[in-house]
Amino acid sequence: MQYRRFGKTNLHLSVFSLGTMRYLASFENAHQIIEQALALGINHLETARGYGKSEEYLGRALKAGLSIPRTKLYITTKISATADADTMRRYIDESLERLQLDYLDCLGVHGLNTWQHLEWVQAKNGCMKAVEEAVADGRVRHVGFSSHGSLELIQAAIKTNFFEFVNLHYYYFFQRHAPAIQLAAEKDMGIFIISPADKGGKLYTPPQTLKDLCHPYSPLELSYRFLLGDNRINTLSIGPANPDELIEPLQVADHDGELKSAEISAFQRLENHQKLALGTDKCSQCYACLPCPENINIPEVLRLRNLVVAYDMKDYGQYRYGMLENAGHWFPGMKSDRCTECGDCLPRCPEKLDIPELLEDTHQKLNGKAGRRLWG
Repeated sequence: MQYRRFGKTNLHLSVFSLGTMRYLASFENAHQIIEQALALGINHLETARGYGKSEEYLGRALKAGLSIPRTKLYITTKISATADADTMRRYIDESLERLQLDYLDCLGVHGLNTWQHLEWVQAKNGCMKAVEEAVADGRVRHVGFSSHGSLELIQAAIKTNFFEFVNLHYYYFFQRHAPAIQLAAEKDMGIFIISPADKGGKLYTPPQTLKDLCHPYSPLELSYRFLLGDNRINTLSIGPANPDELIEPLQVADHDGELKSAEISAFQRLENHQKLALGTDKCSQCYACLPCPENINIPEVLRLRNLVVAYDMKDYGQYRYGMLENAGHWFPGMKSDRCTECGDCLPRCPEKLDIPELLEDTHQKLNGKAGRRLWG
């Protein structure tokens, strides 16, 4: 296992962090996963107030005693932004009680997804007043935020200078947030990548087309190497449902140097194949098509279409498309069958795509069972 400095926190975290959203089959399962993660070199455990019994199970495991002393572990929990300080005070106290801890190494303001959330953070008597009190009295040592919001919102949150780290969605198959990565690095913030295996493409179960294009690497391995080859990125979330799911990902935990020529060739192969498969229908993700009068998340819909057409990533496409209209501000926007063919987006598209036609095609390819957030 390699370790990296987590920005200005000066904590040295393992390049993989244990996410605890999926270990909830039982306390025994959670305990086994935690011990396996520690045995494999992970020293950062991340949970959240909203993850069911996750905090409680982690607290019980800490109380029962682990193979690594608390002083060599780093614990993060996340609490959603609140409109007032009193609510945040109560939430911090409740999380510490469930975790059976006197202090948190890191507290993340969770799901800073809307401009209203940012207003709460910046308000004089908003949630950050309570967070700052907890830092002052030693119950919280470092403060950051996570976001599923727009690039512009994320950049605005970084520029508040309230935060020492950020949890972001950023993957080979979703590079929209590259400017936020750069801005956070310039401010020496810790950079934590959220769910690169699942949200990054359902890469535990990739389609054969993608496996063939990535060979001799697995799509999961190549995705991790894309991130770990970037020394601005400090740690990646891994969220196993059982101890065995730690094994394959952590095979790359010691391979965190610059990309090798064979890895670069594999990425070039993926890019060339996408260009060939999509032809003139490729959406370059410039976001110029927005805003849409029907609030269709056009860039995200067309990103999913890119992946389905180029790499046969239909399972992933249906999974993410099904979240639209079902996950609120965690995954905003309407599905593409809402298109009225008003034509507003057409003159704004630099590639002159027939966006209404591509939206209809995507809906036909991906519409299925509605999705939802695991916790909401």
